[in-house]
Amino acid sequence: MGFTPAPAFTTRPTLQGRFGMSASTHWLATASAQAVLERGGNAFDASVAAAFVLHVVEPHLNGPGGDLVALFATAGDPTPVVLSGQGPAPAAATPEHYRAEGLELVPGSGSLAAAVPGAVDAWLLLLKDHGTWELSDVLAFAIEYAEEGHPVLERVCATIRTVAPLFAEHWPTSAEHWMPGGRIPEPGELITNPAYARVLRGLIGAGDAAATREERIEAARREWATGTVAQAASAFVRTPHRHSDGGDHAGVIAENDFAAYRAGYEDAVTLEFRGHTLAKTGAWGQGPALLATLAILDGFDDAHLDPSTALGAHTILEAQKLAYADRDAYFGDAGVPLDTLLSPGYAAERRSLIGERASAEFRPGRIPGAEPFLPPLRTEYTPPSGVAAEGVGEPTVSRSGETRGDTCHIDVIDRWGNIVSATPSGGWLQSSPTIPELGFCLGTRLQMTWLEPGSASTLTPGKRPRTTLTPTLVLRDGVPVTALGSPGGDQQDQWQLLYLLRTLVGGYTPQQAIDAPALHTTSIAESFWPRTWVPAGAVVEARLGDEVIAELESRGHRVTRAGDWSLGRLSSVGRDPQTGVLSAAANPRGMQGYAAGR
Repeated sequence: MGFTPAPAFTTRPTLQGRFGMSASTHWLATASAQAVLERGGNAFDASVAAAFVLHVVEPHLNGPGGDLVALFATAGDPTPVVLSGQGPAPAAATPEHYRAEGLELVPGSGSLAAAVPGAVDAWLLLLKDHGTWELSDVLAFAIEYAEEGHPVLERVCATIRTVAPLFAEHWPTSAEHWMPGGRIPEPGELITNPAYARVLRGLIGAGDAAATREERIEAARREWATGTVAQAASAFVRTPHRHSDGGDHAGVIAENDFAAYRAGYEDAVTLEFRGHTLAKTGAWGQGPALLATLAILDGFDDAHLDPSTALGAHTILEAQKLAYADRDAYFGDAGVPLDTLLSPGYAAERRSLIGERASAEFRPGRIPGAEPFLPPLRTEYTPPSGVAAEGVGEPTVSRSGETRGDTCHIDVIDRWGNIVSATPSGGWLQSSPTIPELGFCLGTRLQMTWLEPGSASTLTPGKRPRTTLTPTLVLRDGVPVTALGSPGGDQQDQWQLLYLLRTLVGGYTPQQAIDAPALHTTSIAESFWPRTWVPAGAVVEARLGDEVIAELESRGHRVTRAGDWSLGRLSSVGRDPQTGVLSAAANPRGMQGYAAGR
């Protein structure tokens, strides 16, 4: 039985050219990135420009108070490199403090869930070391949209509408910023963020006395870490405010936490699959779970790897449950035995557990010298207060299949061969109260830590939360050929897996793979508050087909039908090393993502 043929029709073409390609979750960011390429900038200049635009035009999905994880390779060195802009837990963020606040989980909204913001410093580091443009030129796009206005997305308006009662009653600074006078903006209305524009101009101004481009950017990094942002944010969070548990708490982040943090580079973790090398972050992110899933699936024939058939969908879902059980049992910002977890022998052991029926169990593997952490597995959760606030968790696809938004993603490749895959997130407008002087709020990434002892992901000062942000680079014969990624929390790698199977095994084009029906498992411990799970749960796009869905249900999967076009937010760029032809593709779902290039 062969792979399901790719559809002849796609929602848009796979773009091809030789000059440069950009793809992201918002057309204004894509256009900004492409404008930088057209004016002689490289992929690093372009991706940084796009990222700051996303802070302004997708504030419900990311912000400067959030996080960033990227993978990149340069024209001069094809080795994949990880850029970590995932900040750590503040010095005062201890399990004891949170339990003293009456908490069982790190909240999903409010400043207690804030890690040290890492995105801005990471983007500045990338620009300094690998870009060519001045910071003022790179930030000009975002400053213009923040000062002069941009047409607000319908999803931004819908998000504000959802959390309007929380803003009005408990977060007055957010109400004043996002719904002045109690009025929620209408889709397409021009909105501005002059406070954030002033922050960006302050970063530029910090380098006025510096002699070189690199020194000017380094001055901006110091200003971010020790200046207005650190001072205003740390002072603001000292006032108790409503959190997702229904209680009022003060944040713990302090100026010293900002000052102590700097983004950095790390080696990628890689796996060979069907003649390609897949590059991901270390186990402080969820990326190795994708590699583990591929290692398990690599032992099956192609018929078991087709997401459009019942056999393939079942096999994929079962492999993911096993890989994500190991994620929740072993992953974190610690010494994680990935050599064992990604080894062929271990993958074969895990593969042998996949049967004809859907598993409803949490089944981490056993590895020598390491005890698996067993997370609290709840199918529902009520906080001790008995009251939960709105606006919690990473905006993603709910367990009911309802689309609530997601985070952001950027892919850029230039004519020289520089390539970037970046997933910025966190600090979305519903994370915590807006800091008036800054025009943005802090993120909530600490909700991915546990208060229970014994996990590599237990809340620990100075340690990164095990983030969901998980971009991907694909190499062939040691040369990067694809950068891809997707927003979506726990689903990010699950949706990327479908793309990889359809392109690397099924022979689909990038746009065909992005357009094809998507699915994911919910039979995993959710990374976001309230951290519940659905044993044997699966969410599928309804156009997967009644026959396939019926067979999945007959195998024991608890299937939720989402809309026909509701799962996945992928984008990708690529390069054929033999011809030099570049390509790009973007997701049509949600009517925001776009690719551009020539």
